[in-house]
Amino acid sequence: MAGCALGRSLGRRFRWFWAAYTVSAFGTWLAFDAFALIAILALDAGPAEVSVLAAAGLAVGAVVAVPLGPWVEFRRKRPVMIAMDLIRFAALMSVPAAYVLGGLSFAQLLVVAVVVGAADIAFTAASGACLKALVGPEDLLVANGRFEATTWTATALGPPLGTAAIGLVGPVTSVAANAVSFLLSAAGIRAIGGREPHPAPTAAPPRPGAGGLLEGWRYILASPALRPLFFNTVLVSGLIMATSPLLAVLMLGELGFAPWQYGLAFGVPCIGGLIGSRLARPLLARFGQHKVMLTAGTLRACWPLGLAFIGPGPTGLLLVIAVELGLITCMGVFNPVFATYRLEQLPSDRVARTLSAWSITSKATIAAMTGVWGLLAGLTSPRTAIAIAGLLLLSTSLLLPRHDRTPQLKNADQAPERQPLA
Repeated sequence: MAGCALGRSLGRRFRWFWAAYTVSAFGTWLAFDAFALIAILALDAGPAEVSVLAAAGLAVGAVVAVPLGPWVEFRRKRPVMIAMDLIRFAALMSVPAAYVLGGLSFAQLLVVAVVVGAADIAFTAASGACLKALVGPEDLLVANGRFEATTWTATALGPPLGTAAIGLVGPVTSVAANAVSFLLSAAGIRAIGGREPHPAPTAAPPRPGAGGLLEGWRYILASPALRPLFFNTVLVSGLIMATSPLLAVLMLGELGFAPWQYGLAFGVPCIGGLIGSRLARPLLARFGQHKVMLTAGTLRACWPLGLAFIGPGPTGLLLVIAVELGLITCMGVFNPVFATYRLEQLPSDRVARTLSAWSITSKATIAAMTGVWGLLAGLTSPRTAIAIAGLLLLSTSLLLPRHDRTPQLKNADQAPERQPLA
């Protein structure tokens, strides 16, 4: 965001919410790929097992979260968010506890990944609706920019520090730090203060289970504005994340990079996220929302193919940094503009269900693609699987909307709600 936007005051209650988001974001990125690193370094897992770990946690977590979206819609949001933070704290703390006692297993990592994945979805659905009470519609892009800048700052600093801690202290250090961050996040949300009213009842409250989420999916698929972005963002996330465990195996195994080098390769490029988030507002003012989304969304798909050409040593490390810098800069521009645009299309009484449906689809797609790419890497090699994903990513720009045909919601009662980007 531009300096004037970052300096704009959104109030004490928003600052507490932002602080809670900041501490949990830093904790999450301190634990960047922590389960994959634990599986590789402590449990001697191979490419297939690492991919299964990444996929199973997302897939089962998404299934468990199916009834949560409709349930969250008509609950007070801050208690839900605090509960999800505490659940994530307890689940993650079980990992270092089991490691210290000598009982850590691959099965436990799977269970914890499922619990955390389901809690993530419920927290995301609640946080979007929570922010509506704290930030007016005119400040939505400013708030999005702050969350985006925070995300990339945490992403830049977290992985190098987390992987350095793993190398110095042990493989579960960053998981413990992540657990504590959720405890602090719960305290920050509690500190927002004020009385949160119960959501107003409606004549047709959302049905529990998949039936309620179907309304969210129907709304997305019926919207000319949201439908192409839905398919684009889900596929882009799936293809990028499917190669993450393979890249870890390739760099830490075959190419012999140290954990701190692996963290550095993904931490330094996050400077691009800060640059992109600061550019988003002036670019939006000059070129318009749709053109910025189309251009940045297209460019972000062009970079990952370069990861297939990584070699050992400093040259390989510099190639990873360059590719990730280009990718993340484009994402830093795209993400806050996309998040604002998406929420501008959502009426207030559909936010939690629609965001839950979107998030569950994204996580399930990432899980499926991660499993498929793990098998593909086993049949070929991690490098070949990364190259195929990069080639497929080039085609995802065809799914971006070429024309903005849907007007934004104008009614103040339909003001959008925002989910943090973590």
